[in-house]
Amino acid sequence: MTTTSASAMVNEHGKVLAVKKIELNTTAISDIPALLDRFGVEYNDVDIANWPEYNKQTPVAQFRIAHTGSNIVINYRATESSVASTANELGWNVWEDACMEFFCSPADDGIYYNMECNCTGSVLLCGGAPGTERPAAQPEVLNTIKRWSSLGREPFAERIGTCTWQVVLVIPSSVFFMHNVDNLDGKTFRANFYKCGDKLQQPHFLSWNAINNPKPNFHLPQFFGTIVFER
Repeated sequence: MTTTSASAMVNEHGKVLAVKKIELNTTAISDIPALLDRFGVEYNDVDIANWPEYNKQTPVAQFRIAHTGSNIVINYRATESSVASTANELGWNVWEDACMEFFCSPADDGIYYNMECNCTGSVLLCGGAPGTERPAAQPEVLNTIKRWSSLGREPFAERIGTCTWQVVLVIPSSVFFMHNVDNLDGKTFRANFYKCGDKLQQPHFLSWNAINNPKPNFHLPQFFGTIVFER
């Protein structure tokens, strides 16, 4: 697996990433990685080990992101020493599995969303302000997210041994249930991307944008970078 990564600009919040606009048309979700290749959408490394004591065997983890105006398209890929997919379809405890995550704030109002996805495409999505009770998206909202996984969609217990996997998510802007994001063109989100596996044989916590906190914690919007959706 190549680890070629896009270069991100930097501002006062850290990394800044331009999100290319593409057309999906009738593309099958399993064909989206090849489509992103054709559009030249590059991978970005999730490789910052903010807490090195937890990263004895650091996975290779990457994401690439594009949009259609009404949907966000994310393609995750990772190579790690073991994988597991034990969370149910509602996504509870996905962070304990081989997991990659997209946290974002669509507006400057203190509200952020955590979208956490394991290696077979089970998704947890919650929204709200830090330090408050943050409700989870209802099943009818989660069901609007299209998913594909190179490992299939069935859960399984931890498998020991090097494994490379990919997931594709096609995320309608309507999933941001505390906001009215009708069109992504020209929008700017604060965001971060993560790789974790709390209950794997080698727990790890990696981020795209750096987190300055003494203990592992992804729920810190002040350390989000910036993503800008092109028109």
